[in-house]
Amino acid sequence: MNARLRKIREDLRRRFDAYRAKRARSKINATVIGITGSSGKSTVTELLGHILASHGSVHTQVLANTMNSLVRMLYKRIKNPAELDYVIFEAGASGPDTLKPMADMLKPHVAVVTMVRLEHFTAFRTLENVAREKRALVDALQPGGFAILNADDPHVIGMASATTHRVVTFGVSEQADYRVTNVHAAYPDRLTLAIHWRDGVLELKTPFPAEHFWLPTAAAVSAALELGVPPEKVAARVATFRPLANRCQVLVAEGGPQFIVDAAKSPWHSVDLAFDMMAKATAKPKRIVLGQISDYAGSTRKYHYAYRTAREIADQVIYVGDNAHRSGAGQEDRDTGRFQELRTPREVSEHIKKTAVAGELVLLKSSSRLHLERIALAWTHDVKCWVPVCGKREGCDTCGLFEVPFEEQRDHVRQRRHARRWRRFRRLLGG
Repeated sequence: MNARLRKIREDLRRRFDAYRAKRARSKINATVIGITGSSGKSTVTELLGHILASHGSVHTQVLANTMNSLVRMLYKRIKNPAELDYVIFEAGASGPDTLKPMADMLKPHVAVVTMVRLEHFTAFRTLENVAREKRALVDALQPGGFAILNADDPHVIGMASATTHRVVTFGVSEQADYRVTNVHAAYPDRLTLAIHWRDGVLELKTPFPAEHFWLPTAAAVSAALELGVPPEKVAARVATFRPLANRCQVLVAEGGPQFIVDAAKSPWHSVDLAFDMMAKATAKPKRIVLGQISDYAGSTRKYHYAYRTAREIADQVIYVGDNAHRSGAGQEDRDTGRFQELRTPREVSEHIKKTAVAGELVLLKSSSRLHLERIALAWTHDVKCWVPVCGKREGCDTCGLFEVPFEEQRDHVRQRRHARRWRRFRRLLGG
């Protein structure tokens, strides 16, 4: 009976929160922008927010992209809606019918769709199902709104035929409204590109280490230009952007390696992109650390295919985690050290620290489950949290507890909260 009452109470609370969120949304007069896609949406959201911040007041919601996050944003986090010019929300889809309720509540003026891939294979099964779910954001556009669609992705551009709203396209396609050319990146040289649009050509210098970031860059720039941000201001803001943590984030250890940390997500389609970045990089020697590949179609032979590609690029390939034994590496590669099979991020960290060459380039590629970013952080911090799998979705930078042993973190957080409350209480007494 108690369990049933708790369920009823939780359901009532969710409904009440949704009601408050809808009321809060009705009071927002700012331009509301929704961003979705199988990959790239977080970078688009953060970059567009960075650009628009030079043009008006912006509230950006990135990474937390669920219905609960949207509800909290609308009725809790947006304090003064009348003072906002733009609200940007990253909308994720974890399965069928998970994005539509968000889209219907958000009611965007601008909908951006980056790409359609089988990132959540178990939930979606087909690209058509993914596309149908992502299209919900376009379907929810307000009258007079417009969609910004990837012209190179047939499942994304196909959304144009199903909407009566204005459509703006970006991509390398000749037909794109914002056509991308001259894409180049070869780390340490960062990404540069040109965007051809109705008012001319915009040359861009970015902080990204890989060519595939042209797509989120073009999506964000297209949206900003359509919203009236002057092109010179767009270019200046792109150049000063700080990439999101763990999404091909560059961390350089003084006297040690250069790390490219790509450990937030690892759908199968992103593995080749990361390897291509390493192949084009001019820094040497090179190592590739591969952890967990995310949900995908097919067998675990994906790890075998990945190793065959990685060994042609890097001087050493390290597999870590529960699937480390699936590389298919030959005995010669194991004997010579060309391949290393390790079980935990801590073992990888210790191995790299023992064998590192100053200036070498190390790719850390995995889903967030293993938190491989700790391997890079260990060069500048005293990392003490080495639990193989902690269960937290956010990165170690966001968690902030990587210098506290995992088994002590609960008490540490409790003591920190108590100290904050005590400081507030003393301030009240002093006042």
